[in-house]
Amino acid sequence: MKNVDDILQNPDEHVRFAAYLDELRQVADADEADLVRRVLTDPDPTMARSAVLRHLDRRAAVLYPGPAYEGWAQAMTRATTGHPFPAQRLREWSLFRAVTLELPWQPDDLLASSDRLQLMAAAGTNTEAIGILAEAGRTKRIRNAAKATLSHRGES
Repeated sequence: MKNVDDILQNPDEHVRFAAYLDELRQVADADEADLVRRVLTDPDPTMARSAVLRHLDRRAAVLYPGPAYEGWAQAMTRATTGHPFPAQRLREWSLFRAVTLELPWQPDDLLASSDRLQLMAAAGTNTEAIGILAEAGRTKRIRNAAKATLSHRGES
């Protein structure tokens, strides 16, 4: 992680963004939370948040089906304290995990979630969630995606 100090020396945020993504892709699990915290201290908060969000999405997509997700999500939640958008993204990944793995979840939480999460759930496997989104998803696009998933299931 000594590279973060070097990365911060570059005035071009596009170069820093790419360098952060590279560092985040290679970081050891034990150092991941610290690196996320350090990236979020970049002087360009929008770029830093974007790099962290991309990393969280990449890792969560791999980890959510398994037991390692819970500990990882807790560590990332601590690492993103004070940064509402990454913290919200982690909460939504946890909700997506609950819906997908048929763990306990609340329909109101799904209906209050982002369009992004609703679209992911609409294309998923949880028939209850898909039905809720077909009826009450936030946008016409979400409702139609859920209806298409249900229709496709009926044809199979």
